[in-house]
Amino acid sequence: MSDSSITGHGMTMSDMVARHARLRPGETAFVDPRARRTYGELDDRVTRLGHALVDRGVTAGDRVAVLGLNSIEVVESWLAVLRIGAIAVPVNFRLVADEIAYVLDDSGAVAVVVDAALAPAVEQARAKAPGLRSVLTIGGDLEEVLAASSDVYTELPVPDESPAFIMYTSGTTGFPKGAVLTHRNLYLHAFCSMATLGTSGDDRVWLSAAPLFHIAGLSGMLPVLITGGKTVIPPSGGFDPAATVRTLVDEGVSSCFMVPAQWQAICAVPDLATADLSRLRRISWGAAPASTTLLRTMIESFPQAEVCTAFGQTECSPVTTNLRGEDSIRKIGSVGTPMVGVEVRVVDDDMNDVPRGEVGEIVYRSPMVMKEYWNKPDETAAAFRGGWFHSGDLVREDPDGYLYVVDRKKDMIISGGENIYCAEVENALAGHPKVAEVALIGVPDPRWGETPLAIVAPRDPDDPPTDAEIEAYSREHLAAYKRPRHLRIVDALPRNPSGKVVKTALRERFSTAPPVEPQRPPR
Repeated sequence: MSDSSITGHGMTMSDMVARHARLRPGETAFVDPRARRTYGELDDRVTRLGHALVDRGVTAGDRVAVLGLNSIEVVESWLAVLRIGAIAVPVNFRLVADEIAYVLDDSGAVAVVVDAALAPAVEQARAKAPGLRSVLTIGGDLEEVLAASSDVYTELPVPDESPAFIMYTSGTTGFPKGAVLTHRNLYLHAFCSMATLGTSGDDRVWLSAAPLFHIAGLSGMLPVLITGGKTVIPPSGGFDPAATVRTLVDEGVSSCFMVPAQWQAICAVPDLATADLSRLRRISWGAAPASTTLLRTMIESFPQAEVCTAFGQTECSPVTTNLRGEDSIRKIGSVGTPMVGVEVRVVDDDMNDVPRGEVGEIVYRSPMVMKEYWNKPDETAAAFRGGWFHSGDLVREDPDGYLYVVDRKKDMIISGGENIYCAEVENALAGHPKVAEVALIGVPDPRWGETPLAIVAPRDPDDPPTDAEIEAYSREHLAAYKRPRHLRIVDALPRNPSGKVVKTALRERFSTAPPVEPQRPPR
């Protein structure tokens, strides 16, 4: 049912689905390991779930948490929440009960849609989330609820400046903050992405390899949803590179985004060169640093595809800069130039523009930047000080206007008054033939304040690099003050679900541990 008298109706993800259900009801919208859903089927289920939420007292502006493994039902839950003017709160399925309780309580969620396997954790969390009134269970009562709900579509006016999602940041330090993204933030990001990268009629199959609770999982699918294409959702759990390559082939995927660790595993698949990836037109990476060694491998492994760099953060919906394929060799290591609709500056601590070539913090103005941090006015004010959104990322700009990420502001090591940018050192060490992954942290030093410690996951666990080998390699590639003074070998680096190395865990484990190898003089 539609009311033609409604005015001021914005554009939402739910509107896109309803439109495609009218124009192409039989075309495939989503695929996961258990099901395939046409636009007509998707719209019907979204309508029914929206009615079910309203019947349970959910109203416009209420928050509904969605806690599930990657599946079509998770996306349907988001869409149903948006259709009734409520706010979706994706929850990391790896969280324990206390962490889930924090998100539920902080967001003020009144309802939750949860996977049956995760329902016990939600039940345990309810004691600390008194506002939670209703629970619907994927793999439990959800299908029965849908069958009993109305299938009559009722159009509800939802202003596009209204909050659509509260996306909780990774929380690698302190408690996570909820970034409030509006409908306008998200659909403008999708349009600006298409304007920046271009789109074509055969670029309509997206592999959503990121977890759906992550901004890349949400935002990455929107250009394809706008154009009525197909989104393929792989299973959650351990990443299987060989299975992912098969999915790329079988579903005719035309574009996808993965973090560097995933691309490294994909490039190592033995029969990758023989796979029919002719329909794969664009591959993107981001969310964590990639070494130039890996980037060259990606370019060589996918000669038919444009290799793009996507840089940004959750609060920006998320991409702010892109490096296009034609620049992937000429400007290797760069995160490119600002996306259409994004204005940037590189500034010092006093908000003065730094000279081109010098390091400063990148700050943003854009209609894609979040509205606020949920219920955190002080943090919001700090993030938008001076009228620009402060990213916390340190970058430099080259003479052609291309940006290079140097480090996170909080990760920079200051040793004897010298700034050491971890990302720069990590990128250099990643080129060592025995190094699979590397992270750099600062450890206390009585003379220099702190000195760099390299934590390395070796390519061959039986033949890890030695301290002497890392020192010799560092002498070739790094100034003396940047070289690691200590080395630790680990099986793998700890990562959060976004693919970012959790340096807080590394600091807790290693920063107070006495060095077992001789300390080299830092100068």
